[in-house]
Amino acid sequence: MAALARWCIRHRLAAVLLWLLALGGVGTSAIVAGSAYSNDYEVPGTESGRATALLDRGFQGLGGDSGTVVWHSERGGVRADAVERRMTAMLDEVAALPGIAAVASPYGGGAPGQISEDGHTAYAVVTFHEQADDIPEAQARALVDTAKAAADEPAGLSVELGGTAVALTEAPGGHVAEAVGVAVAAVVLFLAFGSLAASALPIATALVSVGIAYSGIVLLGHLMTVADFAPMLGMLVGLGVGIDYALFIVTRHRRGLKRGLSVAEAAETAVATTGRAVVFAGATVCIALLGMLILRLSFLNGVAVAASLTVVLTVAASVTFLPALLSFIGMRALSRRERRDLAEHGPRPEAPTGFAARWSAFVERHPKLLGAVAAVVMAVLALPTLSLHLGTSDQGNNPATATTRKAYDLLAEGFGPGVNGPLTLVAGLDGADDRLALDRLPAVLADTRGVASVSPVTYNGSGDTAVLTVVPDSSPQSRQTSELVDRLRADVLPKAEAGTSLEVNVGGVTASYDDFAEIIVGKLPLFVGVVIALGCLLLLLAFRSIGIPLKAAAMNVAAVAAAFGIVVAIFQWGWGSELLGLGSAGPIEPFLPVIMVSVLFGLSMDYQVFLVSRMYEEWLETGDNRRAVRVGLAETGRVINSAAVIMISVFLAFVLSGDRVIAMFGIALAAAVALDAFVLRTLLVPALMHLLGGANWWLPRWLDRLLPRISIEPPECREAADSRAGVPAARVPVPVSVSVPAQASVPAPVPAQASVPAPVPVAEEETGDAHGIAR
Repeated sequence: MAALARWCIRHRLAAVLLWLLALGGVGTSAIVAGSAYSNDYEVPGTESGRATALLDRGFQGLGGDSGTVVWHSERGGVRADAVERRMTAMLDEVAALPGIAAVASPYGGGAPGQISEDGHTAYAVVTFHEQADDIPEAQARALVDTAKAAADEPAGLSVELGGTAVALTEAPGGHVAEAVGVAVAAVVLFLAFGSLAASALPIATALVSVGIAYSGIVLLGHLMTVADFAPMLGMLVGLGVGIDYALFIVTRHRRGLKRGLSVAEAAETAVATTGRAVVFAGATVCIALLGMLILRLSFLNGVAVAASLTVVLTVAASVTFLPALLSFIGMRALSRRERRDLAEHGPRPEAPTGFAARWSAFVERHPKLLGAVAAVVMAVLALPTLSLHLGTSDQGNNPATATTRKAYDLLAEGFGPGVNGPLTLVAGLDGADDRLALDRLPAVLADTRGVASVSPVTYNGSGDTAVLTVVPDSSPQSRQTSELVDRLRADVLPKAEAGTSLEVNVGGVTASYDDFAEIIVGKLPLFVGVVIALGCLLLLLAFRSIGIPLKAAAMNVAAVAAAFGIVVAIFQWGWGSELLGLGSAGPIEPFLPVIMVSVLFGLSMDYQVFLVSRMYEEWLETGDNRRAVRVGLAETGRVINSAAVIMISVFLAFVLSGDRVIAMFGIALAAAVALDAFVLRTLLVPALMHLLGGANWWLPRWLDRLLPRISIEPPECREAADSRAGVPAARVPVPVSVSVPAQASVPAPVPAQASVPAPVPVAEEETGDAHGIAR
């Protein structure tokens, strides 16, 4: 790490230009290639997957995406001559638009059932030539503008539109969420550093790395299945961890400058010490994200690789691009006041006095009480997770002002809630017996509990495939609709198929999501187990302790459970969702738990690494657990809290994205980081470590000999540990024990033969009780 930092500092212009060229090159390639995202939730081998495959093979003309144009007349009904003429003319215009394959009107002998029983609501089905992912936004916008022009509000005639393609027109333009998050992060950084130049560097580092990653994800979509929310998710995670990683390194660099190091020495030391922790933390995030690959679901593979690519680039930028920028700004990394004090009084260690030191001493005095309070808070917040319901979140959950939400509500009020998510039954036919059995099926389905209506059977041209539509009497996202799917598959259809070779497959939105959720839930224990095991193994190698990885696993589970509880309360129970502009209450997306577990486990490990690595340094130097915990918490508490505020601000800003899924991620990650930083890492973890004492660092000797060594602490600390283990070294620090009253401000004990950079006096070396913390 030190060699890498030296090269970047000596060749700072080349390092900066390489990153900027990469940004320009990858960005240009992404613009030329265009995006190719795919939201394919189908899982091969499931019943809904077989239904989709049969439908595509037997009815190739149904391959395009469809939308609905819904109109409601308060006066006279939709059959009134004036309304019919107006809407027929509009539908003719829609049919002539580019990209429109067909329009099914309720007028002039159109499909039955497209006018409500009360006669006040009607809808037309608009079919595109292409799937929603391939429809240009301009085509969808033309459809919306043409249909909306037919509305006559003074006459009580309203027109709304629904469908996946229409939703493209509701996506917020630009990058408002990212801009807000970056602006808040910039303010926090300036307040923390007092230097405009220093506060700009973490922002610049994150923006460059995330910009390259965003463009890389666009290109990745041409090589594998990548969901359309993957770039936004990558940007969300990348901005959060990128600014934080750079913040930690800049903080260490500034500390080196205050101790009298030159700019180059301070930057090199920051990368060689804190940079190691950054690389290690980034590796844990990537391992957690790539754990999704074991689920063997193509939809999640793209998300995992995209997010991991973003994290890798942010880590790389933090240890290469950032030190080059630090060498460019020189002493301006310090504020004017700090530079003036350094010139007048010389280098001095930065003592973590104030609230950080007082809080650290307070936790040391009351570990049992504070640990119990933290555990209760986490348990209460996690309770809603017990009612987690995975299911279909549809346009009925959009904000009340969206045209897709209004169309959804008009259809539900006029035709029943099930019309927004019908079930599609598809069968392959082999002989007359199959056809006779299928002809009898609509009557059987009509008498089934939970079914509102059944369409006639439609056969394809060759007669070997048939399809019929079942409209439930409940909404697509309700448990009753999922129960109907199970009832049809387990009871109704097997009886209808008895004695024939007929096999009817139940598909449709609800069935597809239910199948996807079942696969996810079935594999979730394995996934979580693998992620926890790999994370524990990394911490075991880094900290040479059994207790540290086990506590980290427990804390990560607590953070994930509490974050899920908050998501369930807001999105599933609807506590404040409409006020926040997030739409109405609904189930949680089936893929969300896996992605959230991956990201949250990775982010939770970050603060564990930065907190415990400083405690580990102190433990290796002194062998005093209470001192190690106290000093580690006091020194890292402020920077962890600042980093948490930045990350929370970035994550919460993504609630402004207007996308329900991204808003879920934003709130979940913000909640997890807040609880992790302000409850777990600064309260529960140090309390438990005080209670466990030296057992925190226990590792069987035989296991210590077997494990390879991964060092994330400075080399001198490693040598101190080796000296206590009997390993000969050229320089062995021998700590001097000095008793110091609480909050005393005295020079620290200095290890014998310690290497102290000039011109710092030996008595002011930044160790021990110079921090002004109670011994």
